[in-house]
Amino acid sequence: MNNGKVKFFNHTKGFGFIKEDESDKEYFVHATGLIDEIRENDDVTFDLKEGKKGLNAVNVRLA
Repeated sequence: MNNGKVKFFNHTKGFGFIKEDESDKEYFVHATGLIDEIRENDDVTFDLKEGKKGLNAVNVRLA
């Protein structure tokens, strides 16, 4: 599990980005990868899964 903070999330379009705490890398997150409802600046834990355009955050939960 990785730890990070929600940098941006658009509920209307169903996607956003999470910034990982350790590396400062940003990962795409889609609404289908959420376990809990998230908002901007929430602390979250997540797994990474290879997507069409790189690594995506999946199994996203509030920390």
